[in-house]
Amino acid sequence: MKVVIFCGGLGMRLREYADNVPKPMVPIGYRPVLWHVMKYYAHYGHKDFILCLGYRADAIKQYFLHYDECVSNDFSLSNGGKDLQLFNSDIHDWNITFAETGTHSNIGQRLKAVERYLAGEEMFLANYADGLTDMPLPSLIEFSRHHGKAATFVSAKPNLTYHAVSADADGYVNDVKSIRDTELRINCGYFVFKKEIFQYMRNGEELVLEPFERLMRQKQLMAYRHDGFYASMDTFKDKQQLDDMYAHGDAPWEVWKNARPREEAAVSILDAAADAT
Repeated sequence: MKVVIFCGGLGMRLREYADNVPKPMVPIGYRPVLWHVMKYYAHYGHKDFILCLGYRADAIKQYFLHYDECVSNDFSLSNGGKDLQLFNSDIHDWNITFAETGTHSNIGQRLKAVERYLAGEEMFLANYADGLTDMPLPSLIEFSRHHGKAATFVSAKPNLTYHAVSADADGYVNDVKSIRDTELRINCGYFVFKKEIFQYMRNGEELVLEPFERLMRQKQLMAYRHDGFYASMDTFKDKQQLDDMYAHGDAPWEVWKNARPREEAAVSILDAAADAT
């Protein structure tokens, strides 16, 4: 199943990190957040990517054109450094399509721009490229296949430290509690779409506005509930928190490292099925 990743954002709230680094290329540890998202999908056997490029598309292209496997894999050097042996690899079996979708395009425009690269696909995955999760992806896909609707997104508790306030019309406060303790849930940017999604879209529209309104009216939009780990990298503070988790070896989104034997067996089955088709 192909994976569309929206990589065109300016990342304005991360500008204090670097002025000329596109948001998907902001690193967590050795690799950019985009790589972490792609690695997540690849772990579950989905390795055919379409990158919707915008701001600083050149930086993303150059990163993969000059990809260094040694940065995140074990290797040995011999013969005075002339011979190099990799013991594992990240992207050797990934297929990546780099699509220019406009510097100032919205998400809906970016998705429409890559429709031609999805020809023949009954279903596909999509992602905002800045959210990390430990969600079991096969469960999301099975949920989507089961209900058969045009669109599914993952809903999760927001990773915010703010408090929600309930007050009456005169301003008397009735309740104050952490947002995490409320019923508030957000669209965390993990999507499963059927090819019919394009029938609900019009030129220039933002994906989660007018098209989603049409989907809701026709009962074609579903939310998959995830109560595990989810965090987005919207601000410099978010980046620092994710860096700290990574540095302390507490990175739940690294499902490729944290996989249980049963999950690894399931991934092997998915890989075998993909090779057979």
